[in-house]
Amino acid sequence: MSHQTGIKCNEELQKFFGKCREGHYRVLKVSIKNEQMVLDGWKPKSASWEKDFDLTVPKLISGAQPAFLLYRFDSLKGGTYEWLLISYIPEEAPVREKMIYASTKATLKKEFGSGQIKDELKATSKEDATFNGYQKHKKLVQSPAPLTSAEEELAELKLREKSSIADLVSIDSKHQTMSAVSFPIDQRACPALASFRDGRINYLQFSIVIDKEVIKLEEATAIGVHQLPGRVPDDKARYHLFKFPHSHEGDYLESNIFIYSMPGYNCSIKERMLYSSCKASVVSFIEKELKANVDKKIEIDSGSELTEEFLHDELHPTINLHQPKFEKPKGPPNRGARRIIKPN
Repeated sequence: MSHQTGIKCNEELQKFFGKCREGHYRVLKVSIKNEQMVLDGWKPKSASWEKDFDLTVPKLISGAQPAFLLYRFDSLKGGTYEWLLISYIPEEAPVREKMIYASTKATLKKEFGSGQIKDELKATSKEDATFNGYQKHKKLVQSPAPLTSAEEELAELKLREKSSIADLVSIDSKHQTMSAVSFPIDQRACPALASFRDGRINYLQFSIVIDKEVIKLEEATAIGVHQLPGRVPDDKARYHLFKFPHSHEGDYLESNIFIYSMPGYNCSIKERMLYSSCKASVVSFIEKELKANVDKKIEIDSGSELTEEFLHDELHPTINLHQPKFEKPKGPPNRGARRIIKPN
């Protein structure tokens, strides 16, 4: 089951992709018209990529009309330039347009060359698609906000209160720890969850640091569904939160999926026990910070299970409304004629 739109780049756009590798163009705009991705504008290089950003990108964006923009950095990788993919899908755009662009992004990356795309930016407003907006995106993804003095004091207080698992279960709910969980939460999880809620990123990964007895935020970034299996370690347990964009019965949906990955007996008994017992409270904390429900909770052994088809079927299982009528099993062969028992 594929959820791609089938929309591909037209011949003119494919040829322009080849010219882009020569380094003459700073940015190009790709729009979807007549069931094709087409070249809808471009700007040449005039200065450094930092200076060119606000001189080029905002001029290619128009109101509520979604678009893709491929913006060239000055850095090289393997002899080719690296690019930023900007998905401009404003909030006021029609739902159908949002669905089409979200479902076509993977095809664009494949035809342009996903290895050349260094970073991605999801913009829902013109302010997001500026140099300042991109810097904010990088800061939120790469460098979560540091703790304030009050937060540091609170974290230290929690660590002092935590003398054993039994003690921590009874900690008052006013403390910012997960209820019924042994360990305090990495404070960096809160701004990362805010970025997830606002759509700037769509993937979070958490781990339990057993020796330090904390829940740690391992990763906060934006990825495609095809990149999700590669995020699952094959020798460590992890919690994952992924916003899965997909279409169902003609509607565009973004579902929050919580994934608990446990690679069988590659992990110690203690690790398996801790991850299993903490799982429900991790979900509770996530929902509290997101102010939204986790739409589906999944347990897996391997990242290879996380295909687009698997996630879609988990969210929207097929229900068979026509169950076969029960048939009485046949009796043993050659049993003879049925006997009639007369009442006394």
